Amino acid sequence: MTSRRFTLRLEPLGRTIDVDEDASLMESAARAGIRLPASCRNGTCRACMCRLVAGEVRYRIEWPGLTAEEKRDGWVLPCVATPASDVTLDQPAATAETPAARRTPSRGF
Repeated sequence: MTSRRFTLRLEPLGRTIDVDEDASLMESAARAGIRLPASCRNGTCRACMCRLVAGEVRYRIEWPGLTAEEKRDGWVLPCVATPASDVTLDQPAATAETPAARRTPSRGF
C-alpha cells in the first residue's frame, strides 16, 4: 500500500515540498534540504513549535507537548506532526541548507 502525498509550504522561506502522509513534517523538510529548529525530535522540547497557517495535521503521539489552547490557536510541533492534507507552516527560523563545498584533492604541487 502506498501512502498519500501532500504538499508542505514553508513561509516566509517560500518553499513548497512534497510530503508523504506517514513522514513527519520535519523529516520531510530535512529530506528536501530545509532545516527546521529542533532539539528532542519527540514532541517534548517545543524547539520546533510553529504556526499552522493552512491545512490539517495528525500527531504520532497521543498528546504532543502543546496545551489545548496552543493547539486551538494553531501551534504545531513539526517533529511529531504528519500531514492530513496540504499544509502551510509559518516558521521564520526555517533555512534552506546549501550543499557543502566540494573539496578538490590536492595534486601535491
